[in-house]
Order: sequence, then C-alpha cells, then structure tokens
Amino acid sequence: MKLKQDRMSSAERIDSLFNYRRPDHVPITMIAPTFSCRNAGLPVRVAYSDPQLNFYAMQWAAEQYAWDQAPQIVRHTVVEAMDFGGDVRLPEGEYEGALMVKSYPVKSESDVEGLKMPEPDKTGMIGIAAELGRLQEAHGLPVTFVSRSPFTIASNVCGLQQFCKWLIKKPELCERLMKAAFDHTFNVLRYWADTFGAEKIFVFMSSPSESNQVISPKQFEKFALPYHLLYHERLKALGIKRFYFHVCGEQNLNLPSLADAPPWEHPAILSFGHEVDLETAAQRFPKDIICGNIEPAIIQTGSPQQVYELARTTLEKGKGIPGGFILSAGCELPVASPAANVFAITKAVDDFGWYAE
Repeated sequence: MKLKQDRMSSAERIDSLFNYRRPDHVPITMIAPTFSCRNAGLPVRVAYSDPQLNFYAMQWAAEQYAWDQAPQIVRHTVVEAMDFGGDVRLPEGEYEGALMVKSYPVKSESDVEGLKMPEPDKTGMIGIAAELGRLQEAHGLPVTFVSRSPFTIASNVCGLQQFCKWLIKKPELCERLMKAAFDHTFNVLRYWADTFGAEKIFVFMSSPSESNQVISPKQFEKFALPYHLLYHERLKALGIKRFYFHVCGEQNLNLPSLADAPPWEHPAILSFGHEVDLETAAQRFPKDIICGNIEPAIIQTGSPQQVYELARTTLEKGKGIPGGFILSAGCELPVASPAANVFAITKAVDDFGWYAE
C-alpha cells in the first residue's frame, strides 16, 4: 500500500537518509523473509529453498505493509555451520523460522585443525542466494549480501557453548575459527562483487553471539572488535559503501567500544534490539541512521492496539534523531506475527511518522 501523503518512492526515501536529508516520512523496514513467506501462505522453508517464491513473497509483503526495502534482507548468503560441513535442516512446524543445526562441523580441537575452507561459489545456499540476488538486480533493488559477524559465525561452527569455553581455556582455537569465518565471508563477498558489481551490493551483518548475555565487554573488545575493524577495511577495499549492521540483543556494554572506533563508513544503518534505548544509540552514533526497535515478542503476542501504541512511542523517540531514523522491529519479525499487528506499525507511521515539507 501507499501511505496517504507519500511524496517519495521507497528508493528516494532511503537515499535521502544516506544524504542526511529528511524523507517525507519515517521509513519502515523489517527483517522478515520467513514472515513474508507465511504471510503469502507459503511454507517457511521457502525462505531458504526457493529464491523466486521467497523474492515475490517479500515483494508482496513490502507492498502490503509499505515497507522500504533498505535493503531487502534475505536468508542467507553465508550460512555458517552448513558452509563448513555441518548437518543442518530446514525449519519445520508452526513457530520455527530458522535453520536448525543437527551436527556442528567442529566438535573437537582436532576438528579445528582439519577445518576446510568452503568453495565460495558452490557451498551451502550460496547458489540460492545468488539466484535471489539476480532477481533483486533485475527489479532494480540493491543486491543484498547477508553474513553474521566473524565472531558469531565462528561460534556457530562449533556451537556457542563450546566456543565460550574455548574463549577462556583455548582462545587460540577461537582465533583460528574467527579467521576462517572472516576469510570465508570475504571469499564469498568477492564472488558477489565479481558477479553483481560492488556498487550494487548492500551488506547486512548481524552479531547476536556478541550480546552481553553471552560475553563480557572486555571479551567483546579483545576478540570481536578487531574483526569488525578488519571487516570494514575489506569492504572499503572492495568499494562497497552501503552497510546495515544489526547490533543484536543486549549490547549496551559493547557500545562504548564500537562508538570509540566505528569502522564503517558513515552513514550506515545501525539496527538495535529493544534492549538498547534509541536515544542512547543516537548519542553514541550521531553520524549514522538509527533503526529499530519495537520488541518482537509484543508484535507476535500483543494486541493490535498494544503494537500501535508501542510503534507510536518508538516513533516519538526516533523521529527527531539527527542522523536519520527507520522504524523496525528490534530483531527479525516473528514468523507467527498476526497480520493486524504488523499493519498496526504501518498505521502508526501513517498517523505519526510524517515530516513537514
């Protein structure tokens, strides 16, 4: 749908933020590949297995709920445990929305030694992701490259519990896994740049395993932050300019380190969970576009009126952020979110999200 006073297209709205100009209204974006499939009456596994059906499901959802595809976030390009040889199954059942790891590729210290680098153009779901990228390119959308942070990829190769034990007892094993994760990510990203052109690529990265519910800020600074710095050195070398970073979960104690050494080019889109106050995020990262952060659980389990009110109060906080603001859920839109609740967010923007001409 179009909102009642639209003065810009979706692309114009996002471009205005990247040029530090006010758009016509606060943009709406969602991490919603699995919700989009469910919304279109498709099995959730389509988000991982059928790029054409998934692409059009996301297009229908974006039009239905007036989402700005900035970028259109897909599942997946780099798929961690699967890419390195783990046994992974597609989601099943009513509430599953993610791949499920049945067996990790690294179970022991010796497995770290024997870990083989995946082929960048053939491994896991890379072929499916590339086909979806071609559909994005054909429809004039940015071509999305999706990865998690090297720290998170490494933890998903051996399992988060094992990784956290090794952080304390065998940190050299974690370093080897993070280096392998980093190298694989950029092997695939170079393939993306060669296939689509760096100027068309919009990189999306998330970092859930860096949550302070998992590691301390000192561990973040010692182990995770150096790879964020390297990540952006490589992005700059490849000529990729647009970056969306989902700082997933409770990461308040990590924000000072990120803010002191922000490695990305400004502006970037920085997305936060409901655990991080939007005003705090804006103060820490004044040169970036802040995105978030309606609590996903309320979108799934609350009433439309509750979601509408929460969206309204989030808009009140975010609308005046100097670097720009995008309204979104604080993480992926739950697969079982009621359509009326998702529409309540759109309605809140239509009622309260406009900027003066």
